[in-house]
Amino acid sequence: MSGPDDSGDVVELRVHGVSGASAAQVLDLQQTGQVAGDRSGGFYRPRCRCSDTGGVRGVTLEAYRWGDLPSGTVARTLAVVFLLPFMLANVAIWMRPANPGTEAVVKSLCRVLALTLTVLYVLAIAGVALDLVGWKCLASPDCLAGRSWLSWLGGRPVGARLAVLALVPAAATGLIWRISCRPGRTFEAFRAPDQGSSTSRLGTVGQWDAEPLVGRLRAIHVAAAFATLDLVLLLARAANSASAATIALTAITGVILTGCVVLLCTPPLIDRDAGNKRLDGVTRTLRTAAIILTVVVVAHVLTSSQPWPEGHGLPGYDTTLAGLFVAQTTLLAALGVVLLCHRRGERGATPLFGLGALVVAATGISMAVAYSAELVYRVADFLDRDVPTGEGIAAGPPRAYTWAIYGFLRALLVTVIVAGLVVLLSRRGRRRAAAAIVARDFPNPPAEAEPRLRQVRDAIARARFAEKLVPLAVLYGCLAGLATATTTVGLLGQFPGDVIERNARLPAEAVTFGIAFGSWVIAAVILGLIVAGIFAYRTVPFRRHIGVLWDLGTFWPRAAHPFAPPCYSERAVPELARRITYLVERGDAVLLTGHSHGSVLLAATVLQLPPQVGDRVALLTHGSPLRRLYARLFPAYVDDAVLHEIGRRVGWRWVNLWRDTDPIGGWLFSPRPSPAPATTGDPVARVDRRQRDPRDVVTPPGDSVAPPIHGHWPDESDEPFIEVVRELVQRLDGRTDPPATPR
Repeated sequence: MSGPDDSGDVVELRVHGVSGASAAQVLDLQQTGQVAGDRSGGFYRPRCRCSDTGGVRGVTLEAYRWGDLPSGTVARTLAVVFLLPFMLANVAIWMRPANPGTEAVVKSLCRVLALTLTVLYVLAIAGVALDLVGWKCLASPDCLAGRSWLSWLGGRPVGARLAVLALVPAAATGLIWRISCRPGRTFEAFRAPDQGSSTSRLGTVGQWDAEPLVGRLRAIHVAAAFATLDLVLLLARAANSASAATIALTAITGVILTGCVVLLCTPPLIDRDAGNKRLDGVTRTLRTAAIILTVVVVAHVLTSSQPWPEGHGLPGYDTTLAGLFVAQTTLLAALGVVLLCHRRGERGATPLFGLGALVVAATGISMAVAYSAELVYRVADFLDRDVPTGEGIAAGPPRAYTWAIYGFLRALLVTVIVAGLVVLLSRRGRRRAAAAIVARDFPNPPAEAEPRLRQVRDAIARARFAEKLVPLAVLYGCLAGLATATTTVGLLGQFPGDVIERNARLPAEAVTFGIAFGSWVIAAVILGLIVAGIFAYRTVPFRRHIGVLWDLGTFWPRAAHPFAPPCYSERAVPELARRITYLVERGDAVLLTGHSHGSVLLAATVLQLPPQVGDRVALLTHGSPLRRLYARLFPAYVDDAVLHEIGRRVGWRWVNLWRDTDPIGGWLFSPRPSPAPATTGDPVARVDRRQRDPRDVVTPPGDSVAPPIHGHWPDESDEPFIEVVRELVQRLDGRTDPPATPR
């Protein structure tokens, strides 16, 4: 970190995007620079030692590297793959509409939906341990054959088997509890020295300590997890004849689960500040009571002398699982009604049709259901190996899981088919728009430039397809919610093959094959996520493509699900604000340059800066998703008012560079070229500057290839970027803005 002796006139503080670039890459500190060619074959020269970087002379370069905050080690990256449904549930609560009147209802529904994911997590593991292994496999000599690690429980009473195997879901709950409580940093160390006076909600991200809320949510979810395990055991015990003790314990379990839901449905109570120790005591007491109750229930199951019922599956488990799916369907429907009612009263609905929270919540639930169904099916296949046909437990997984796999496959197939149709139907329009842009940027090109022009048109057409992903996301979210609803058919004792054969005249064998195929598709999706996690950590280009979604999800604090991956903005934003304040207080002016998601971090940081600091700050964003992604997905946190406030806080010393070839970043205020800065008094008109990409389609003299198409890639050494840096440095020095027409 720089000391007082390093102070200068202007410090350019660069914040990278989702690429996770090294500090040397952000600062452009390579000892050699490419002067011709491309990445495959090029020409390099030593850089001048007196100016180690490609920045503006007289400007001190500094980089903030945050790439390891949301990712970290390979083990952590793989772990968050399995926490993806929890992350989606957490993101949904931040996608609520801008109207404050719906905030409490949407918060409550999203938090209860997040609680159902924890319940499903426990039910899936209980289905493996208690239903498949404890009830079915241990009662089958063929299943136990050759499994000495399991056969020692085969001759035990049913109560003893269930009591021992109940330790598996209990341990799984303890494991995820421990992961969510892993040691972190001291929050006070990253507090901004003086919080700004912004009233914007985006300005509060990273400004408040989320640990008290996360601790309360964690206690509630742990209590619900243990209570779910208790309910599974007690319903199995009560199937034959319920004793007074069983009824009493079931009633206590119901009270604990009800208490968890009630607490989550009172946002003014659960969101109270850290000083409210009484509420913390209530949630901890609820969690302790659930753990003690689990010990009592396991002891009751172990010592109960009443006979156990006969049956193929664990009594009550199918009903409990189907009941959970009914609850999730009801909650999703209620959330959709609230969002649609608000949308009808809203002028200009968002491109997600006002259903952003519903789409993401339904997608998270769909993934969690797919994970759970796949876990149960794969374990059933493993236990069924070498077992004669008809004598194994392959038919054992609950009907609700069969319907879940069928619903997942249906939603995926329909979305893929519709996506293919959208690609074909929109291709002509996207190509026509791309051709118009290319014709404007490169008039009268030579004949030999036609192949390069075609590549540019294709790049622009692909970038414009990002706009089509919004309705596809809404379609998949709605189909995922419908898939959750169809799982409730399992309550009627019907399998998908029976229903479809009876109503659609299709052979049941074809449906059975489709469900088996869907199970392997889910396995392939999970494997693909794992591989993507590994490559996203080890390979910079791969991470650039998928990292934007992950960084978008972990940018928001945990406010719905405590087991979601931790939020990195709680450190990055206050840390940036503290550093900027320090640089300004020692006499420097600061030019903030943020690429991609780095621009989002800087936007939240600017809203936290004190006014006297903002007077010495300028902002340069490039490849920024503030308008294209955040304003659409999070309308309560990013809108025109927030963008205008950011501009006012830096005295409108703000330039945003964007390209038509960029599928992620874009314009912030207007896509149309604005008048030259000298001819308009509106500061908003001077923010957006369109960059022609590539710079040319003709190979320059002395080179062997045409200039590259950058798309979303940053290029701080590009001449237009350097010119904008010079302009903002002059504006920080109080000089007159040079006339420059946006390109």
